[in-house]
Amino acid sequence: MGGSVTQIPFGNDNKRDKSRARALAAILSVGLVSLTGCGYHQVGAATHIPATVRVLDVPIFASKVQAYKTETVFTSAVVRELNTRTRYQIVSGNEKTVADATLRGTILAETIAPLTYDATSGQTSSYLVSVTTKVQLVAHDGTLLYSNDAFAWRQQYQSTQDLSGFVQEDSVAVRRMAHDFAAALVSDMLESFR
Repeated sequence: MGGSVTQIPFGNDNKRDKSRARALAAILSVGLVSLTGCGYHQVGAATHIPATVRVLDVPIFASKVQAYKTETVFTSAVVRELNTRTRYQIVSGNEKTVADATLRGTILAETIAPLTYDATSGQTSSYLVSVTTKVQLVAHDGTLLYSNDAFAWRQQYQSTQDLSGFVQEDSVAVRRMAHDFAAALVSDMLESFR
């Protein structure tokens, strides 16, 4: 079968095609820039938190685990992190100031497991710490501002001690874990308000 090939001009010289191509490129550029924003924002200026929220009540987290004082240490770390990273006034449950919102947390699970071992001594050289919490931020009028029913946090820690020494009450390790947990939780709250 013999056939002829018909060439359709691309239109490089056509002003209309050039204008359309430029317009399309501009639209795609604006769309790409808006999708890949840098993510920087002013401290305490998460856009999803209502402007009327200025005072947060952070009562001691509840705990369903048997680790001694974990809820107290973790709550204190969350309060410090909120004070450091936001402009909110933080109050505890028994102050007379009426809060605009209340942050409630429950520690659901806490596990500390040996992760790696020192080949020469046979001792554990690092631990994997996992904490799962339920956290809700509720406005004074009952509006749910943030909710995470299973906020999971995991971190590996190096240690030269055995597991029982690693998790002694109010140890440096527990305070470090609480600090890291609080940083992760506050970041999740500030970045994922609905």
